[in-house]
Amino acid sequence: MPEPAGKEKRKRVNVRRPDVMKVVTEEVEAHYRSSIVEKIKTHGGSLTLGNTTIRLAQQFGFCYGVERAIDLAYAARKVFPEQRIFLIGEIIHNPEVNRQLADMGIVSLPWKQLSADYDDLTEDDVVIVPAFGAPTHFMEKIASLGCYVVDTTCGDVMKVWRRVRTYAKEGMTSIIHGKAGHEETQATASRALGDDGTGHYVVVLTLDDTDFLCRYIREGGDREAFFARFENALSPGFDPDQHLHRVGVANQTTMLKSETEEIQRRVKKAVITRDGDDANFIVFDTICGATQERQDALFEMLKKPMDLMLVVGGYNSSNTSHLVEIAEQELPTFFIRNASCLRDLEEVIHYDLHKKSEVTSGYPAAILGDGPVTVGITAGASCPNNLIEDTIFKIFAMRGIDEAAVRAA
Repeated sequence: MPEPAGKEKRKRVNVRRPDVMKVVTEEVEAHYRSSIVEKIKTHGGSLTLGNTTIRLAQQFGFCYGVERAIDLAYAARKVFPEQRIFLIGEIIHNPEVNRQLADMGIVSLPWKQLSADYDDLTEDDVVIVPAFGAPTHFMEKIASLGCYVVDTTCGDVMKVWRRVRTYAKEGMTSIIHGKAGHEETQATASRALGDDGTGHYVVVLTLDDTDFLCRYIREGGDREAFFARFENALSPGFDPDQHLHRVGVANQTTMLKSETEEIQRRVKKAVITRDGDDANFIVFDTICGATQERQDALFEMLKKPMDLMLVVGGYNSSNTSHLVEIAEQELPTFFIRNASCLRDLEEVIHYDLHKKSEVTSGYPAAILGDGPVTVGITAGASCPNNLIEDTIFKIFAMRGIDEAAVRAA
């Protein structure tokens, strides 16, 4: 769905020219492709050398939306070789990919608020909109400056925008399952205000948040406690006594599928308890297909015995963190940025979701012994295959098997 008209001065650019994309495809493959990962996939998703087995999830790594965003960013530099190119925040949540763009001279702009950096943009500059999209006031600012715009917003994200705009048009409040401070959720929340800015939203992160909200839907309650609970997660002028009458549920596309579905169920039940029917409740399936596929593939993978799970990706990646949450319920799991986090057989550097910080831990005893070991590896939609390859090599090296043997297998 196109952005609303109005101050439409920005120049949308189609950089997907055949001549450009041929070169871009070669560059992207050189940076991120892995022959080892592809070989393992063709052999049933596992590789055993000696008494060490690496098992890959059936679905992991770059999704179509991420691939498209990266391709468009690379193409932008080809089409505009001499011009300044800026990116709103990060193209995706992966340090390796964002470093590559920085090396190409693509400058990251602040994304949490419109800073003075945006005032310095000119009509000759190129602005890349990331895969998460950007809030409407960012887009309006860029439009007023007349910049060239390369929009890489994922189609699944725009599908959510269409839903929340529909809610606003019909006078319904959007209940958004997501992280209030996440780029995608901020972009979605801005669309939930509707084209005239009179719509409303509330962002819920957890089932506890949902239960609090549902109690208010059913019974009303303490307004001050409500505002304290959802501080920075509400639309301007939100009134819980008015704006929870007619509600629709949407979500940040990278959230845990089962949790979004449970939120939908609980909100619907609360509305029915209050009203006697669900006439004031609506929901559409806005869960990203790639996110769902990666979660489902991990659940299937966990049915097989493994000693250790490694989840590779950027620590600020929402869809990757949910893979960690799933795996750690079943076996020792480490969330690592890349292979450098596997320092040696004594310790691993990883991100602890509960402590919200990077920590150093020891491995499970099985990894340190001489017996058979099976290590599972998966990754979120923003992790390139070359980082998976590096991790595979490192695991085998720690078990005394060199890179040449892995390549020859």
